[in-house]
Amino acid sequence: MLEYNEITERKYIIFEDEPYEVIDSHVFRKQQRKPVNAVKMRSLLTGRIVEHSFHVSDKAEEADISKKEVKYLYTNKGEFWFGEIKDPSKRFMLPETMIGSASKFLKENTVVNAMIFDDGESDEGKIIGLKLPIKMDLKVIEAHPAVKGNTAQGGTKAVVLETGAEIQVPMFIKEGDIVRVNTENGEYTDRVTL
Repeated sequence: MLEYNEITERKYIIFEDEPYEVIDSHVFRKQQRKPVNAVKMRSLLTGRIVEHSFHVSDKAEEADISKKEVKYLYTNKGEFWFGEIKDPSKRFMLPETMIGSASKFLKENTVVNAMIFDDGESDEGKIIGLKLPIKMDLKVIEAHPAVKGNTAQGGTKAVVLETGAEIQVPMFIKEGDIVRVNTENGEYTDRVTL
């Protein structure tokens, strides 16, 4: 069990019988009252965002979430197919809503962590989401050449990556370069030199 002030970012808790990921938390005291932890959290089953205030007397159960490595295989009509690393014939599909914005950085044969919630009903538990590596190296397949004097917008331009994602990068990035992308916020971090 977690005390009210231990419910912090990136923790997984059970709230109203569902697993939630804590996105934001802020402990504060209003005037002469007892401290309160204002929490914003995302349901791992439905994706909906909920705000709740935990008081000093409140406790939250930590969700039993394990991780298992799986390999991304391909996408077909909005269905993302994965296979087990040891046995690729054991395939399963996850909808785009479960993967979220990270889906645009998935590249074939990438190993990712499937988050498994032990709901106590099934032997293996239920897959409730994916955790991609925080940084991934992706190839630029489409980039407009830099034009001299075109730095009034801060010196960035839009490029298309091999996964189809479009991100902003510095002007010196060209087609064929490998760039490192932060999958959590979708931003360029640096150019990879081979």
